[in-house]
Amino acid sequence: MQVQDIKNRFGIIGNSPLLEYAIDTARQVAPTEISVMIMGESGVGKEVFPQIMHHYSPRKHGPYIAVNCGAIPEGTIDSELFGHEKGSFTGAHEARKGYFEEANKGTIFLDEVGDLPLATQVRLLRVLEAGEFIKVGSSKIMKTDVRVVGATNVNMKDAMSRGKFREDLYYRLCTVPIYVPSLRQRKEDIPLLIRKFSIDFAEKYRMPMLQISPDAMHMIVDFPWPGNIRQLKNITEQISILEKDKNLTAETLLKYLPRDNQAGLPVLFRDEKGSTSDFGAEREMLYKILFDMRKEINELKRVAYEQGASMEPISRGENFPVSHSNMPSDKGNINPYITTPDGFTVQTKPGYDMKPHEVVEESLSIQDKEKELITKALQKHRNRRKNAAKELGISERTLYRKINEYGIK
Repeated sequence: MQVQDIKNRFGIIGNSPLLEYAIDTARQVAPTEISVMIMGESGVGKEVFPQIMHHYSPRKHGPYIAVNCGAIPEGTIDSELFGHEKGSFTGAHEARKGYFEEANKGTIFLDEVGDLPLATQVRLLRVLEAGEFIKVGSSKIMKTDVRVVGATNVNMKDAMSRGKFREDLYYRLCTVPIYVPSLRQRKEDIPLLIRKFSIDFAEKYRMPMLQISPDAMHMIVDFPWPGNIRQLKNITEQISILEKDKNLTAETLLKYLPRDNQAGLPVLFRDEKGSTSDFGAEREMLYKILFDMRKEINELKRVAYEQGASMEPISRGENFPVSHSNMPSDKGNINPYITTPDGFTVQTKPGYDMKPHEVVEESLSIQDKEKELITKALQKHRNRRKNAAKELGISERTLYRKINEYGIK
């Protein structure tokens, strides 16, 4: 069975190498009895992988049970998983089988296994090691033959270090880890996914399919999608229902994207080839440089006005930055004329004749300003790259690249 056949059977969309590697790993471990841990962010589609493993395993004719451990209250989860005897607790009016008993000879998928209470983790470890469990309120040891597949979106290493998850259970569950990539890691699949969702919702609601403009598609691809495929699907459904005009533009799309994630979108600025790779993070930095330049110019204008400058347009000049001449005047003072960024020559102290003066041009190169801003940020944070990158609004990786590019010591 090839990866493409598995994708067709289970409706998996995408050609990302990371996604195909995860599918191929699930295919290889399916015929075995080893326990598997599926890891990945919420909304990436982890639930399809235990189905793949069950379908291509010797247990495919046995039961398949999926349990969301995070949705079961702590006080009842032992009863849900392992069953209970009649009268074992208030409300236990009759004996009940648990999921592990029901899934005998089959597969049980424990979603959000990282949320299990510590006491339940001890019981689960015994099932994995000996195939034994005890019902709540009973002393009789029961046997079960199940294949356990776990899934989580939490950092298990961190959970173990904080004592929230047992190390022995983790290593028993995670014989083979399968990492499902986030949507940010498989951007090449986003156009395929949104077109599939658009077709599905057009058929479901009997309406025309969304037609996505190139700018809107660029924005969709560049968006970070913290909710992954689930979020992309929900927003596609919202737009399909609420928008009468099915020609989706970037302006329309902005109304539906969460505002706290729009700051880093490189949607209107591209190079000549239309590339957006690594530009989203740098765009914010370029904005910061330009705003700082504007702030400095306005501050110089304010200083000039406080010195008694009269904004009489004596001569229209070029848009030079404000600069005083270094050539002394007849009275031993500096040349009383300055040229503002607006192109006006301004007399700062009335009574002087206008003298020829030297204009010292300030560099307007964005690269120079970028280098200067990075240097200032590093000095401010004592060369701590992580803090400097946060101050600049870029990733630490981008900052490291810029330091090497500009040869900053």
